[in-house]
Formats: sequence, structure tokens, C-alpha cells
Amino acid sequence: MEQWTHICRVEDIPVLGSRRVSRAVGMDVAVFRNDQDQVFALLDRCPHKGGPLSQGIVFGTSVACPLHNWTIDLEGGCAKAPDEGCAQKFAVHVADGGVHLDSGELATLALDVTRPVAGPASKAFDCA
Repeated sequence: MEQWTHICRVEDIPVLGSRRVSRAVGMDVAVFRNDQDQVFALLDRCPHKGGPLSQGIVFGTSVACPLHNWTIDLEGGCAKAPDEGCAQKFAVHVADGGVHLDSGELATLALDVTRPVAGPASKAFDCA
């Protein structure tokens, strides 16, 4: 049985933009709004190199990853050809202008996924 958690109002999400939802465990979830006021939710991690999808540009029912411009389908979470891979999708329910995410999914989906660490900070250094 689905239990919905109120996240925000539709108007709290910028048109053609997103809002990040923090979770107690796991990466943030990005909630997107397009120019038709449709709302979608994906794990805030591109399947390519882990870029923050919440910082991408929304167009139609897609978002362009800000790192390498991969196009990710907001309805299913998968990259559009020729690219491959999917971001975890989360169920969204919009009622009376409120945006809700499935509580069970927030608590269980993609908890082991992490954002990649790039550059020198990703290596252990011996400063002695």
C-alpha cells in the first residue's frame, strides 16, 4: 500500500527546474516540473558519471545532465539513445496542488547509490 509524503506545492518547484528532497539515508531525490506543470521524481544522479540531475535543464519530459548533456527521460528515468542507463524513478502523486512522494520508496529505493568523488579528494594522501 502506498503512503504519500507531502514534499511541497507544485508552484514551489521552478518551471523547467527542480527541487532536491533529502532523505535520512541515501542520495537526494530530484523533483522536476516542466512547462505543462507535470511533476516527476528521479534519484539526483545521472547514470553516466553521477552528475546532479537537479542542476540540469528540463525540456518537455526530459532533463539534460549538467555534466555531459545526456538526455534523461523524466517519465522512466532512462537515458535516451544512443546513451544507455537509468536513474532510479520515484512515484509522484499530485493532489490539490501538493506534490507527494511514496514514503516506502523514499525509505527503500537506491539507498546504496552514492555520488562519485572526483579529483584529488578521491585519493588518500600521505601527508607525513
